[in-house]
Amino acid sequence: QVQLVESGGGLVQAGGSLRLSCAASGLIFINYAMAWFRQGPGLEREFVAATTWSGRTTYYADSVKGRFTISRDNAKNTAYLQMNTLKSEDTAVYYCAAKRTSLDYITSVSSKSDYGDWGQGTQVTVSS
Repeated sequence: QVQLVESGGGLVQAGGSLRLSCAASGLIFINYAMAWFRQGPGLEREFVAATTWSGRTTYYADSVKGRFTISRDNAKNTAYLQMNTLKSEDTAVYYCAAKRTSLDYITSVSSKSDYGDWGQGTQVTVSS
């Protein structure tokens, strides 16, 4: 079955950086768009970023645009989220998600229900 395993979370000071990784197995990685969502304390899970199977097209929430970068290495079946200039409001559990699609664009990119597979999450805490 599909497994998505996130890593790279931790505690960082405001203004710092972290890189999250999502290692995928049990699937043909290039058949999937990959995304990151996050859920802060007491909040709904929200869209952060996504990339198509090729990595050529990327999407970002307005709150992270210019600070976060999503990428993928199809040879390693791994997606990444580089997070720079972190703020206290970025504190959340970050989840990796996969959506089966061969298109080089993503419809309903921020819709949680469109993603069929999820990781267990990794905690990111930004101290101010």
